[in-house]
Amino acid sequence: MEEDLFQLRQLPVVKFRRTGESSRSDEDGISGEHEVQIEGVRTELEPVELEDGAAVPKEFANPTDDTFMVEDAVEAIGFGKFQWKLSVITGLAWANAMEMMILSILAPQLHCEWRLPSWQVALLTSVVFVGMMSSSTLWGNISDQYGRKTGLKISVLWTLYYGILSGFAPVYSWILVLRGLVGFGIGGVPQSVTLYAEFLPMKARAKCILLIEVFWALGTVFEVLLAVLVMPTLGWRWLLILSALPLLLFAGLCFWLPESARYDVLSGNQEKALATLKRIATENGAPMPLGKLVISRQEDRGKMKDLFTPHFRWTTLLLWFIWFSNAFSYYGLVLLTTEFFQAGDVCSISSRRQEVKAKCSLTCEYLTEEDYTDLLWTTLSEFPGVLVTLWIIDRIGRKKTMALSFLVFSFCSLLLFLCVGRNVLTVLLFIGRAFISGGFQAAYVYTPEVYPTATRALGLGTCSGMARVGALITPFIAQVMLESSVYLTLVVYSGCCLLAALASCFLPIETKGRGLQESSHKEWGQEMVGRGSHSAG
Repeated sequence: MEEDLFQLRQLPVVKFRRTGESSRSDEDGISGEHEVQIEGVRTELEPVELEDGAAVPKEFANPTDDTFMVEDAVEAIGFGKFQWKLSVITGLAWANAMEMMILSILAPQLHCEWRLPSWQVALLTSVVFVGMMSSSTLWGNISDQYGRKTGLKISVLWTLYYGILSGFAPVYSWILVLRGLVGFGIGGVPQSVTLYAEFLPMKARAKCILLIEVFWALGTVFEVLLAVLVMPTLGWRWLLILSALPLLLFAGLCFWLPESARYDVLSGNQEKALATLKRIATENGAPMPLGKLVISRQEDRGKMKDLFTPHFRWTTLLLWFIWFSNAFSYYGLVLLTTEFFQAGDVCSISSRRQEVKAKCSLTCEYLTEEDYTDLLWTTLSEFPGVLVTLWIIDRIGRKKTMALSFLVFSFCSLLLFLCVGRNVLTVLLFIGRAFISGGFQAAYVYTPEVYPTATRALGLGTCSGMARVGALITPFIAQVMLESSVYLTLVVYSGCCLLAALASCFLPIETKGRGLQESSHKEWGQEMVGRGSHSAG
């Protein structure tokens, strides 16, 4: 016995330290170094370095060490069949652009059929933006409190119900109220991006969110083509009903949608989150990470004050201005395009405005086939914007992509000071709209990436609400101020985008190459930025 003890004392006591990744939870409070000590035996430790991926010898390994977070599982499972299905279903919700595009078709039709004055026609458009502005924060709060799937389903079903009901409106007051309620529902549809982003691996996230924006462009194109077929024969009521078709398809397929695993973990529903991750792994044909799913620290969700903590205060304020500028400039350009095309060039617009003033406000002009063709060409400019943004966003980063988009739009606005011909005017307007829509898409990528899971939906909702404020204000610039001075109008849009470009550069966080933050109690990106390098340091 004494001889055995003597031999044991001669053995070195070793400790193992991983130089690669460590996926320990914060609650463990253990450093990742394992020491084996025997009382009465010398305590000098000889470190043994284990390379990344090397297994600890089984006689020293602790089976409870293997833990993973939702981010680890999403990255390990990767992009596959599940994400393709999710892209199509959330894309159907995103095709609610049809409900927005229909405003430019419905307004002149009702102006003629019900003999509405111009202010009532304008109010029909404004009430939709009022509904969106008033509900965006509410839908974000619902999505953070009760789940992304819950908020998205309710908002889509709300929009579907009132969208179809507005096709039966007997008088102007009814359709005004019903379209306002449609706008209230549309305010929650951007939460589809929140749900979608939380299922995407890091490398595919930017590209996939940008590609889902294609559904917006497809929705606008489909609405114009539908109007060409339906308006001459069935009329505007059937157009309103048929425009709800993508949302009807979503309502039929939404039972397939799972709740976000990130949300389930944050709300303490570990088993449901694990079941969702296993389902994704099965559909993608990929293995699940071994070990135990780490439960995030329980924290309040959907609290407005969390958007103004020291880590996120400047990010929130700058993003609000960026989203405001995006919508202000985007919808302003849409309104200016009609004015410029009807006048022929910028220099002729003042004389044309004087002619319009001389006309009766009840002058009725139905949309012609040529008008529908112009609408179609205008909407097609969205696709180059998607392609350009898709190409540069992972090369130069999210912040620089937004800044570049604002700068190009501002430059195109300044070039309109020149009395260019219609062809050059068309090119400048096309480029300007492509880049401002690309900037909008980059903001949709950046915003859900920068906020933690507890406030992600609320952050996106408040930003979307600020965008609707810009959309409400821009008609007073693009139509009212335009009557006084064309050049002052262009200076306002150009100056706003220059300031937005600076705001993009001053954003304190760049999310390129980063994972989604789970907890607001950690330094931003602490869990995700090369977990291996974090533990090696």
